[in-house]
Amino acid sequence: MSPLAWLATRARRVAAATGLWRGAATAGDALLLGAAVLLAAALADPGLTLMRPRPALVVTLDITQSMAVADADDPLAPGALRPRGEAARRALHQALALLPCGSQVGWAVFTEYRSFLLLAPLEVCAHLAELRGTLAAMDNRMAWAGNSEVAKGLHSAWEIAGKLPGPPSLVFVTDGHEAPPLNPRHRPRFDNDKPGERTGLLVGVGGNKPQPIPKSDPRGRPLGEWAADEVLQTDPRSRGRGASVGQETMAEDPAERGGNDPRALGATPGSEHLSALREGYLQRLADEQGLGYLRLGGAAELARALAAPSLGRPVAVRVSLAPALLVLAGLLLLARHVRPAARR
Repeated sequence: MSPLAWLATRARRVAAATGLWRGAATAGDALLLGAAVLLAAALADPGLTLMRPRPALVVTLDITQSMAVADADDPLAPGALRPRGEAARRALHQALALLPCGSQVGWAVFTEYRSFLLLAPLEVCAHLAELRGTLAAMDNRMAWAGNSEVAKGLHSAWEIAGKLPGPPSLVFVTDGHEAPPLNPRHRPRFDNDKPGERTGLLVGVGGNKPQPIPKSDPRGRPLGEWAADEVLQTDPRSRGRGASVGQETMAEDPAERGGNDPRALGATPGSEHLSALREGYLQRLADEQGLGYLRLGGAAELARALAAPSLGRPVAVRVSLAPALLVLAGLLLLARHVRPAARR
């Protein structure tokens, strides 16, 4: 016999012994007994298993040196500024606790032209400490090269997510700064990317005003700032950059892709040693790949975007009936006290 059935049987026996169900019993006693039964049932915590959409994500964080520019709004302290990478980590740290249980999140990092998976998606409630601990260590000290080829990194991250069970959706967090700059006439194009085939979200981080890019050694120790003569100011290959990623071709559609003007992709020839959020470029990438776009704000806004049904998949979730039983018990108790007053 289940605990709920046992409690109901005991309640009926007590009612019979005390005469609550006899003709002389008052309606108030019946309401009180009903509330007691509901409270006892709530203690047993009955529940139902339902299929609900829950986020399943691989979050890829840009760890290139432009992400060290301190021009991003602090998601936990409005009005304060933080380095872009740190602001993204702080927002993700808080957003994890706001995602519903059953959500799955994994981590990857991007630098040079590749993304690298650090942690396959884990359930957020059971593995919150592990997820936060890994996130805290994801910074530019993990970078293995100085380039920042965002379009290729996005494609690489997309391939990683596509090979995982599910597959999970992709969340790519970056400032959109391509280094070296892209020639719009020879943009990377990946023929095996099919817009709309997989779901994802591009998250833009940074301010609108170009700022100097901090320089650091492999251990993350500061070495000043990058100067104009230390940074490539234009695309080094007049015929487009070489194919550093498998199955890559070069786009050749100047009319559609902005001609030869690099500013069409957010580049700033002569000022590439400065960095700002390339929001227009990221929105363009998102549209081309069928992804959503969000500019990083507060942790709650980020959590809502991550929990969007489009980024999730059906998961068996236990829904407790205890809250509903407690509400019903409260209504019965309220009715027991209101009834005599109404009669008076």
